[in-house]
Amino acid sequence: MSTQKNCVVIGIFDGVHRGHQELLRMAGGIGRVTVLTFFPHPTFVFAPERTPSQLVPLEDRIHLLMDNGADEVVVLDFTPEFAAMSPDEFMAKILIEKLKADHVVVGENFTFGHKAAGTAQYLQESKHGFEVTIVKLEENRGAPVSSTRIRHLIADGDIERAADLLTRNFYLKGPVVHGEKRGREIGYPTANIGLDSLATIPADGIYAGYLSVGANKWPAAISIGTNPTFPGVRGRQVEAYALDQTDLDLYEQMATIEFVERLRDTLKFDGLEPLLEQMALDCLNAKRVLGL
Repeated sequence: MSTQKNCVVIGIFDGVHRGHQELLRMAGGIGRVTVLTFFPHPTFVFAPERTPSQLVPLEDRIHLLMDNGADEVVVLDFTPEFAAMSPDEFMAKILIEKLKADHVVVGENFTFGHKAAGTAQYLQESKHGFEVTIVKLEENRGAPVSSTRIRHLIADGDIERAADLLTRNFYLKGPVVHGEKRGREIGYPTANIGLDSLATIPADGIYAGYLSVGANKWPAAISIGTNPTFPGVRGRQVEAYALDQTDLDLYEQMATIEFVERLRDTLKFDGLEPLLEQMALDCLNAKRVLGL
């Protein structure tokens, strides 16, 4: 009786987007799927100042990989020592000795080893005893689907196109932290989210989406920006108002803010009354978008 092949899929997989999912589907048709991923991002080792923001935290990356067909996820520490491995060392020590690979699946742009000397073709032509499948990059609207492209879409506020490439709504996670409490004073108490320094934050503006804490999920109007209507200097904040909820106490709890549609730019108003009128309209628009 033949044993199931151990198929290793290699990549960063930030976001586990449409293209990553295709790699996992391909591997699932070959055998048991082991995903090999890395943390931190390689750029953090080579050029820390250029480290890209992350689409999902590492823990969520692992969960998304498992949800999309991985039987096991192996996370390797991307250290200067690891980066110094030659391509052949990587194949021998990691793919053969550590992971016992029978088959390896990579995207066509995959590189590995010291100074990225190894390519997908080099991997395929190696004589290390495993088969290799090279997968053409998934395309959308004539351009490859990539984590970098999705980051740019989110930074531009185009969360709907980002969601199409991710195959799910983009979200941010973090603890509910204390803010200025101005929203509570004017009848729109918001959950202000503390975010990791590497979080990918959408463009300033007002969004329709959802706020989740624990088992609770509320439709929400979401604000990103510096609140220019009020005097004073403050940093960008991400805050969500759970529609029609005025008595929630969520401080210090972990929250998820899920983005569905961008409603408008951030605006500066000539006082509280026009701001309140616009906020009421924003809530109506958010309800419309969310089908309420």
